[in-house]
Amino acid sequence: MKFNDLLADAFGRIQERVHEVLDGLDPDQLAERPGGSGNSIAWLIWHLTRVQDDHIADVAGVEQRWTSGGWAELFGLPLDTRETGFGHTSDQVSAVTVESGSLLAEYFDAVHRQSLEFIGSLTEDELDRIVDTRWDPHVTLGVRLVSVIDDCLEHAGQAAYVKGMVQRREARG
Repeated sequence: MKFNDLLADAFGRIQERVHEVLDGLDPDQLAERPGGSGNSIAWLIWHLTRVQDDHIADVAGVEQRWTSGGWAELFGLPLDTRETGFGHTSDQVSAVTVESGSLLAEYFDAVHRQSLEFIGSLTEDELDRIVDTRWDPHVTLGVRLVSVIDDCLEHAGQAAYVKGMVQRREARG
């Protein structure tokens, strides 16, 4: 297996989980915050998508889909377009609401396509390219890609857990 195929498979698993989580949920279910202050499904999926968009666009040297694709306007969130969710307050988490899971899925898919384009264009030697000097040791492209996969899968798993909580509560009436 080529490394590009391995990375594409990992990013594909994120896409599968995102679509599974969003399937069948209405806006209220997407916005529900466990315990009243936990992260909602809408925020978790928006955040993981924003992180992937931000980080992949940065290492690819392209504009984020959030702005270039008009997604910021479509979502109409009361947040700066540079926001990815890192360090969000409870009020900011509550502000991330959507009309439907389809909007989140469509934005995710646009980011996913851009990620796959980038991954498909890479050579193995490029994985050693330093992409972030703020850390010690400096972060290579390979490490950044694994970090994005890890973060996105973690948040997708959290969203799946919240979905299960919401559905069990509703089933009990």
